[in-house]
Amino acid sequence: MFRLAHFSDPHLHHAEAPPSLAERFSKRSLSRWSWARGRGALQRPELLAAAIADIQAHAPDHWLCSGDITNLSLPDEFAAAGRWLASFASTETLSIVPGNHDALVPVPWAESWALWQPWMRGDDEMGSVSASHFPYRRVRGEVAIIGLSSAVSTPPGFASGRLGAAQLDALAELLLASQRDGLARVVMLHHPPADGVVRARKALEDRAAFRKVIAGCGAELVVHGHSRDARFDPIRGPVGLVPVLGVPSISAIPNPKDEGARWNLIGLARDADRWTIEVTARRWLPAAAAFVTTAHYRIV
Repeated sequence: MFRLAHFSDPHLHHAEAPPSLAERFSKRSLSRWSWARGRGALQRPELLAAAIADIQAHAPDHWLCSGDITNLSLPDEFAAAGRWLASFASTETLSIVPGNHDALVPVPWAESWALWQPWMRGDDEMGSVSASHFPYRRVRGEVAIIGLSSAVSTPPGFASGRLGAAQLDALAELLLASQRDGLARVVMLHHPPADGVVRARKALEDRAAFRKVIAGCGAELVVHGHSRDARFDPIRGPVGLVPVLGVPSISAIPNPKDEGARWNLIGLARDADRWTIEVTARRWLPAAAAFVTTAHYRIV
């Protein structure tokens, strides 16, 4: 069995410089205001550290992080996030995709996602890559991890995402190629692909087009972040349903708007001509001051 640890939305705390005059009139000012009003108090670095330790204790074969690593898309945040990623997992054992907070405003490639290339570069990509290289594919064991970017800069008040036709066409090719290779296909993106999971202003704009690709080409599993609660929203595949699992922020304490920190340990195993998926949900319980198993189930 190949075991994946999936977490999302760490929203790293980072000591930031006072905003410049230009930033006071950008979308960053709203995010700073939200953070100062209370969001920052809910995203706890000590909880994030406990989550990483809990994942390490379970020794997964590979880690998945589905975006929102930063808060304001500041160049210093991207650099600090790169150091944080390197502190607990190698580039070969961790795969990431960006989230909307990682594209809050346009930032030059060299000062932003370029610093995260080692964790989101496909196996067949050499040297420097660009923002247009998504989707990527990384094969680990008998599992093909396919990472998509739904992170785009949006107007103030919006946190929506978009994949685009070129990325969806490439996704279809990777799914079919991975099926021919006999691999379990795990697709990762930040925004949920099902309808009604988040408000329209926060939703994936072309989720219907994404679902059409999955319906035609299939996948064994789709994982995402962005929602503030744990999700199980299967979507149609060529035969039957494809499970879609979402997790809330890995650093959030439970509160009226957030279910609270949770991550999933996902095991994939071949059973004759099909794949089985075993999911163990690990959730932060304040009363226990620890992560505990709150669910365990099997998907065939």
